[in-house]
Amino acid sequence: MNRAGQLSRIQRLRLSPPIVALILAVVLFFAGGLINPSFVNPTQAINIVKLAAFLGIIAAGQTLIIISGGEGIDLSAGAVVTLSAILAFRTSGGQDVNLIPAMLVALGSGALIGLINGLGITLLRLPPLVITLAMAGVVTGTIRAVTRGELIGDMPPMLGSVVTTPVVLGIPGIVFVWLLIGVGMWLLLERTRYGKQLFAIGTNRTTARLSGVRVQRMIVLTYALSGTLAALGGFLLLGFTQTVFLNLGDNYLFPSIAAVVVGGTVMAGGKGSYWGTMAGALVLQLIQSLLRSIPLQPGQPAEFQEAYQLIVLGVILLGLLSIYGRQRNYRQ
Repeated sequence: MNRAGQLSRIQRLRLSPPIVALILAVVLFFAGGLINPSFVNPTQAINIVKLAAFLGIIAAGQTLIIISGGEGIDLSAGAVVTLSAILAFRTSGGQDVNLIPAMLVALGSGALIGLINGLGITLLRLPPLVITLAMAGVVTGTIRAVTRGELIGDMPPMLGSVVTTPVVLGIPGIVFVWLLIGVGMWLLLERTRYGKQLFAIGTNRTTARLSGVRVQRMIVLTYALSGTLAALGGFLLLGFTQTVFLNLGDNYLFPSIAAVVVGGTVMAGGKGSYWGTMAGALVLQLIQSLLRSIPLQPGQPAEFQEAYQLIVLGVILLGLLSIYGRQRNYRQ
């Protein structure tokens, strides 16, 4: 076999980033059993996937934005998650008959915020980091000013049933919703004109524009989709928490970005997949679950335990992002 044939064979055998992330998730799960024997069991596995589903759904929009390139990022996602949950909570009033209208209001709010982000980037030429961070502040401030800390409403029982009720083999409905979103994202990215154009503008916007792609329209649409998906995550999260908090989405912001990167999507844009993001969400949730099962400072109060866990989680995320973030040269 000649050298070219050998190189081709090696490339075929090379594991894709999503597979690497999935293998890492499996290794982490069974490694948890070495640290804590009670960690490895079917119930724990289902619980980890269930919790990862919310992160994975919120990270779907981040996947689209990062693939689009241009240093794209959405720092308003956490605020959108909180806003959509609050709107659904108040609009539904705990009545199943209001479930669809509440969902439409929640998703509409996310789409509107994403649309404003996209217009700010394309028309005002503001960096994505600046406009989305500013929008996060505006949304959070508006929530606090309007509600004054009083979150009135209730969760529709049907939403809780869809999210938490086991469907098959003890697996809750949210996992199947996540799988449906995964299939939808795959079709969107791999089987539609939008997906092809998204990868094109992520690889080189000038070339894409010369090829007839309406780059600005694509950017606006992508940020609107990102806001909608973040809002969907907040709406479904309400079915799990059964109530809302003023900082409900805060804990999902940076993990949603990390899940995309750990899943192999290149930060420079133009290369990635949502399957990788799903695997990345599992990795991050496994790390968090492992940290919660390990007493880092035995004998310390719970708040100190949580503080140490956050420190360790932050260090691990920095390590993972530094490894995966060095992919700019691999975008081919």
